[in-house]
Amino acid sequence: MKIASYNVNGVNGRLPVLLRWLEDYAPDIACLQELKAPDEKFPEKPIRDLGYDVVWHGQKSWNGVAILSRVGEVHESRRGLPGDPDDSHSRYLEAAVNGLVIASIYLPNGNPRPGPKFDYKLRWFERLTARAADLLACGAPVVLAGDFNVMPTEQDVYAPERWVDDALFAPEVRAAWFRLVEQGWTDAFRALHPDQTIYTFWKYFRNAFARNSGLRIDHFLLTPDLAKRLKRAEVDLAVRGWDKTSDHAPVWIEID
Repeated sequence: MKIASYNVNGVNGRLPVLLRWLEDYAPDIACLQELKAPDEKFPEKPIRDLGYDVVWHGQKSWNGVAILSRVGEVHESRRGLPGDPDDSHSRYLEAAVNGLVIASIYLPNGNPRPGPKFDYKLRWFERLTARAADLLACGAPVVLAGDFNVMPTEQDVYAPERWVDDALFAPEVRAAWFRLVEQGWTDAFRALHPDQTIYTFWKYFRNAFARNSGLRIDHFLLTPDLAKRLKRAEVDLAVRGWDKTSDHAPVWIEID
């Protein structure tokens, strides 16, 4: 089973890119982030026309997550994280799909640091960690997939010395990442590529993609049973070079 994650950076503005990727690369399950569209503007029909069931959690102009499947229906189990009833950001969507629990995650950016946006990011990370502990305890096979907006180590960022004050590389955020992982999750890409430089995001300016001046901020975390069945973890680099594409490349794993 091929499970993908893709920060589309605007699902309607980049719909041709998304549909082309779904047709050409054919993930069985896909988690999308940064839809930037309210629920009523989500392009449900063209996605279903490609054979995908889909659920989504949208928001006007910002955020937004979705889960697509061509291997069975998507049964939504949670929309939004518990722990803050006033949180209006559409950043978390969880569903049961073909025997798995899948969560599509778009963690806050957190810049500027310090400030209220950074504080919100840390609180959101705490809520995600609490939910992840509950999912681990339930015993189901679980995939946490998406844009976590964190580079865990210096290996995950081009020129790390330039990012020391950024909310994506802050010590507090990296520590939060490892508190989450150390619950018992496996970072799929590092499990299969422990020493390889892998990036999933490149800014649009200064020819960053051509220079491979990137970041690894899109991740898969797996429960122990799925980690044992992990076969591949790859980045669809070519998609980042398409016309009018996202600043993220799709990432995917293959589970036996």
